[in-house]
Amino acid sequence: MDRINDFVNGLNNILFSMTTVYALLVTGLIYTIWSVFGQYRALTHGMKVIRGAYDDKNDPGAINHFQALSAALSATVGLGNIAGVAVAVALGGPGAVFWMWVIGILGMALKMTEVTQSMLSRDTSDPENPKGGPMFVVQQGFAGWGLKPLGTAIGGLFAVTAIISAITGGNMFQAWNVGDVTFTYFQVPQVVSGVILTVLVGLVIIGGIKRIGAFAGRIVPIMCGLYMLGAFVVLGLNITEVPAMFALIFKSAFSTAEASGAFLGGTAGYAAIWGIKRALFSSEAGQGSSPMAHSAAKTDEPVREGVVAGLEPFIDTIVVCTLTALVILSSGAYNRAPEAAFASESEFRIVAAPGENNWTVETAALPAMTNEARTIRRTPVGDAGWRLGETLFVVVEADPNQDTGRALRRITGTVARNETGDAFMVNWNTLSSVKPPVFRAGPDGKPDLGIYGDYAGASMTAYAFDRAVPGLGKILVTIAAWLFALSTMISWSYYGEQAVRFLFGNLSKSAQGLIVFGYKIFYCLCILLTTILAMPLFTNESGNKRAILATDVELDMWTTLGLGVMLVVNIPIMLLFGYKAMNAYHDYFRRMEAGGDDAHPPASMVDVVEGKDVQ
Repeated sequence: MDRINDFVNGLNNILFSMTTVYALLVTGLIYTIWSVFGQYRALTHGMKVIRGAYDDKNDPGAINHFQALSAALSATVGLGNIAGVAVAVALGGPGAVFWMWVIGILGMALKMTEVTQSMLSRDTSDPENPKGGPMFVVQQGFAGWGLKPLGTAIGGLFAVTAIISAITGGNMFQAWNVGDVTFTYFQVPQVVSGVILTVLVGLVIIGGIKRIGAFAGRIVPIMCGLYMLGAFVVLGLNITEVPAMFALIFKSAFSTAEASGAFLGGTAGYAAIWGIKRALFSSEAGQGSSPMAHSAAKTDEPVREGVVAGLEPFIDTIVVCTLTALVILSSGAYNRAPEAAFASESEFRIVAAPGENNWTVETAALPAMTNEARTIRRTPVGDAGWRLGETLFVVVEADPNQDTGRALRRITGTVARNETGDAFMVNWNTLSSVKPPVFRAGPDGKPDLGIYGDYAGASMTAYAFDRAVPGLGKILVTIAAWLFALSTMISWSYYGEQAVRFLFGNLSKSAQGLIVFGYKIFYCLCILLTTILAMPLFTNESGNKRAILATDVELDMWTTLGLGVMLVVNIPIMLLFGYKAMNAYHDYFRRMEAGGDDAHPPASMVDVVEGKDVQ
């Protein structure tokens, strides 16, 4: 497994290098200026479009603007907002939030551009299954230069990357987090969550884009409203902390964040990478995925759907991700105190482990959790507070970590029962370090013998809610995680389906249908497989039971792979053919300003949500 991890991480370092990040930022800036800050158009004209003011039942397409936006949002407003933000703040620190905002604003211009150019080249020959996306953009673009075979090859490459991203970020990331948060709070085995998710996703995606659009149009407003309401409750309770959190975000974006409690610190560059990475994963700006959902919209004006798409990063990143980040920061979840501490080093010591420069820890039975930790967990009187199978960590000083700018490192372990079953113990993993690790010094100068809960992804956000209102995270985040994950997996299955249809577009319709059906079955099975791999399946070198997908770092590795491959292919497509989108954009608004506004009174929200023809 370590060899696979090393290979994927090496590939990610190439795909998601600073060159890729800079290219995306520059591309977003180019189209922000070229569109004369089209973000404003998205927030004004875009809102009018999704209300149905321009809907025409005779326009080509399968679903209305609102349903297309909901389908795209159901893929973006998901566990990236709950789990991805938590990972960014936990590892990158408060400064990561600032860089998420930057991507959110520039992402609005990116979305407008990539969706508009896809609308210009979409295929509506099959009214029930309109097809579009960067693969069609590059195919038609190169065909115009007499290089169709090359365009088809590049389009095929993008289609392959879309399938990779659908399986990793759109599927594995979602399933893993649902399994993790459900197990954390309810001790439901991950595979049980996987079975339920597999069945629910399968029931929806078999019905195609119309069923997906109908599902998304109903579920997205509900899940966003529910989640935002809970966030406002927490922020209301911590309202005095919010101004300081904004100040901390700006300060940490340009300087090294100080280590405190469970947070190991982070350089400004590390914060930027995490903020950009998680914002990109959450909003999918520049990734080329959303155009595949928007291409199903019923309209004869490509720019209208492009402007609607510009709303996605605003809703996803500027609103929902910010609320999650403020909840985590204002509650103190990211730099939390230990859940428990050993009384002396006689109960807790660092020892050499098998293998060169490997270290682990030996501990006595776990002490009971602190009163604060027990209150947060709503632990019954007399219980120690620990959960079997949960991950803990201790902080030590070892070889320096160039990402955090400090020598602080974690050694993780899993909670288990002792041989007699009357106490909790920890099966500790190993840390590789040339320098022999020592316990870090606590605020009082003495060794920090604290035991910290390792909250990964959605579990961190749930914990943050629980710190403000004990029990709120358990209910709210678990429900939100299920709804967000379901909607995201359903939409990403459609993106993968569009990619499959492009790859096999030369086959007969019946052959395509058979291959697409096989893809859907495989996609659903991947959900189940991921939750199985999240369970303790093998024994590591220290003799401890371990899952193949065990930590937020390993999970991020796979989602980064999917994100990176799409970005590397889609950014050049945007730069080559974005001029077509900008020409159409300026032409459209010139016509609107010259009196070409053919709007009619907006439809009722019920009709808009249900996708009824309004004219």
